[in-house]
Amino acid sequence: MNQKITLKEISPLSEEFNALAELLNAELAVRDGEETAFYSQFNGSHLLSGGVIAYMDEKAVGIAGFKERSSDTAELKRMYVLPEYRGSGLAKDVLHFIEQVVHEKGFQSLVLETGLRQPEAIAFYTKNGYTSIENFEPYVGVENSRCFRKTLDIRQKRL
Repeated sequence: MNQKITLKEISPLSEEFNALAELLNAELAVRDGEETAFYSQFNGSHLLSGGVIAYMDEKAVGIAGFKERSSDTAELKRMYVLPEYRGSGLAKDVLHFIEQVVHEKGFQSLVLETGLRQPEAIAFYTKNGYTSIENFEPYVGVENSRCFRKTLDIRQKRL
């Protein structure tokens, strides 16, 4: 893939961010079925503190958002890459970029929730240094949910 990748911070309320978030919502609705409404209430763009977007030759192809959970911890939300770009390393670039952005904003760690119906996501986060933790609110007791944490490396520099 010899296309030019550009990563930048973007408002999670922007049209570009939300266009990709809607594709993510549609994909999750298929996987989560009746549980979609439960998860959706925690994923609105208006709940996010910030976001990033990836462009491939000026086409928006990936996003990630975050929201503040405490003074030193943010929650990764809305991580998504268009299906045709999966397996290219783009998701790793998006993840590392949002980790850098979050760290620059003063957060020391990132937590996230994903579902058992997304084994590729669990493998991806584990491969990228996230460790399994007890489910945090509002996912305590939710059988499909798995939560993870990563302490951010202060030596990371923005891509």
